[in-house]
Amino acid sequence: MTANAQRPPSPDHIREPEVTPELGAEHGLKAQEYKHIIRILNRAPTYTELGIFSVMWSEHCSYKSSRLHLKKLPTDAPWVIQGPGENAGVIDIGDGQAAIFKMESHNHPSFIEPYQGAATGVGGIMRDVFTMGARPIANLNALRFGAMNHPKTPHLVGGVVAGIAGYGNCMGVPTVGGETNFDPGYNGNILVNAMTVGLADTDRIFYARGAEPDQPVVYVGSKTGRDGIHGATMASAEFDDNAEQQRPTVQAGDPFTEKLLLEACLELMQEDAIISIQDMGAAGLTSSSVEIAAKGGIGVEIDLDKVPQRETLMTPYELMLSESQERMLMILKPGREDFARRIFEKWDLDFSVIGRTTVARRLVIHMYGQCWCDIPVMPLVDDSPVYDRPHEPTPAATAINNADYPLPEGGIPAVLKTLVACPDLCSKRWIWEQYDSLVMGETYFSPGITGPQAPRTGDSALVRIAGYDKGLALTSDCTPRYCQADPASGGKQAVAESYRNICAVGARPLAFTNNLNFGNPEKPLIMGQFVGCLEGMAEAGRALEYPVVSGNVSLYNETNGQAIPPTPVIGGVGVIDHADKAMDIAFKAADECLLLVGPKGAHLGSSLYLRDVIGKTAGGAPHVDLALEAKHGAFMRMLIDRGLVTACHDLSDGGLAVALAEMAMAGRMGAKITIDDHDDPAGFWFGEDQGRYLVCAQQPDIVTALAAESGIDVWQIGHTAPDTLTFPGGAQIAVQELIEAHEKTLPDSLA
Repeated sequence: MTANAQRPPSPDHIREPEVTPELGAEHGLKAQEYKHIIRILNRAPTYTELGIFSVMWSEHCSYKSSRLHLKKLPTDAPWVIQGPGENAGVIDIGDGQAAIFKMESHNHPSFIEPYQGAATGVGGIMRDVFTMGARPIANLNALRFGAMNHPKTPHLVGGVVAGIAGYGNCMGVPTVGGETNFDPGYNGNILVNAMTVGLADTDRIFYARGAEPDQPVVYVGSKTGRDGIHGATMASAEFDDNAEQQRPTVQAGDPFTEKLLLEACLELMQEDAIISIQDMGAAGLTSSSVEIAAKGGIGVEIDLDKVPQRETLMTPYELMLSESQERMLMILKPGREDFARRIFEKWDLDFSVIGRTTVARRLVIHMYGQCWCDIPVMPLVDDSPVYDRPHEPTPAATAINNADYPLPEGGIPAVLKTLVACPDLCSKRWIWEQYDSLVMGETYFSPGITGPQAPRTGDSALVRIAGYDKGLALTSDCTPRYCQADPASGGKQAVAESYRNICAVGARPLAFTNNLNFGNPEKPLIMGQFVGCLEGMAEAGRALEYPVVSGNVSLYNETNGQAIPPTPVIGGVGVIDHADKAMDIAFKAADECLLLVGPKGAHLGSSLYLRDVIGKTAGGAPHVDLALEAKHGAFMRMLIDRGLVTACHDLSDGGLAVALAEMAMAGRMGAKITIDDHDDPAGFWFGEDQGRYLVCAQQPDIVTALAAESGIDVWQIGHTAPDTLTFPGGAQIAVQELIEAHEKTLPDSLA
């Protein structure tokens, strides 16, 4: 299949409007930004040029409010091959192999049109990964919806989940992990963050950089339509009550075409033909051509008549700004065009040489025999605005007195039943059952899936590398209520919990990607949340030797002036040398000793106990001792590698009692707890102190001796037992009763 042979009859149908500062403002450009464009060009821009500047200088593409602060994050380690700045991050996982991964948001599109918004988010992040030469082996997603009883929530949840499932399942890539939370703070602006992890050989990685003058510019994939025009601009602005009128800015996806594109690209990548390659994601042909040119220090001339089009009478403005899906831009070695064409035509995909690279360092666009754009490339990137936005710190939360929040009537069992059914902790089975988590046949752990044929449930998902003993541990983590109470501590905790979840399955944390979701950065308190979270994340990454290698910033997540809670999601990746040694959370047998590794609980500030049991939001985020996190993580990895524990679960939301309940529900087995809950039962059982693990051991004396040698606190709290959780004083709750409460919340809410 080749580009359309017939051109539209003439350019007479194009009636470009007069470009004015007011039109620039309609494109999201500030007055000073529009004036700067005029200084760069020494004239007013054409309508097509205005569109190009508007998308390249949008918050979504230029990171103009965040670039100064992103530099604080650690990005280097001996195992990092490629950090931020390419389509995805790359780490060395041994044996000549690399893991390539990234997380990105599709928040605004998913609120406007949930199915296509979520589907194209999944498709876009997979393209970012296979653009670099990796075959995707796992998807994760981090979803935040409004209150369960909000009238829009069932529609949004149903559409988003169906979109993720429809695209990922059709691509044949397992969705193995993630998180789904509900909170009124997302009523007007949901979050859909998608993560893909791929596998490549370290000597077969492809980049956007590397192009030189006089090389062919090649378009491959689907034809271009009018869908998604101004998608990047829309993602860089707040919502109001008319958000749904922006439906035309949402892209439409086709996973079957993407599957063909994946196979065609990977086939061509086995040959010596590609110099540079870039996904046409946000801002479409504009961003892909500009990024290739900027990273190569060259120019690009494009003939839009040669771009395959699925709609008639498309204008240069529309073609350059369209975000139609399943498209790639390549720079090929001269003389390899016909060879590459045959591969793409075999896969029934469009292939067209649409231009050449040049020495001039300019983006030049022709169509219908006319020039519609002639812009210097480097100012589109280097001269894009960079703002040091005013930022105010979040006021310090007042410390709470645990004695003011005693256990309610019914004690520990009643609180547990409430918490396992609350929006954050309830079973997400209704969601997970729509995803194919087992395709490819290498999924060992997949959180949330149960059943006779399902993999085990661990704190991280685990995918074995085909043909090897090793596996990748993958997780997505964030606790927005901590970030709202104390952004620096919340950002630190998000990284530490990701690290802890990887250690809890026995893997070595190597690196993370992030998706930084915040409100309007022009508001000093919102910008203060962003800066605080970044500082906490940076401190944790450095202390834990856990760098960030890729990511995405999503700002202006608010509607009618109401911002979302600050939500910096961390997508972590680790490696375990022997996947068969990895540890899940389920109790395995009766009379095994339960050991708490780390301090006893006490911190109830910003906890689920306060929010969902007491009905109060108060207190600060828990303290994160990063040296202790590293020490405890190494200890857990050693115990798991030596086969000294039979189950392991990190303590997070809901504290010790919830960890017990989750391990009991996963194993359908109870426990008898013998440790005294001392003077602060609420803090002891439901405090969310960090850096802690709960493990089962058949030889507890060996574990406690090793802990003593390392100066680590370990507490024997009881033993596993059939059917029931029994607490000091005789309070009991049947595990089946917990399971029933845990399972019913989401289906009942979405009915």
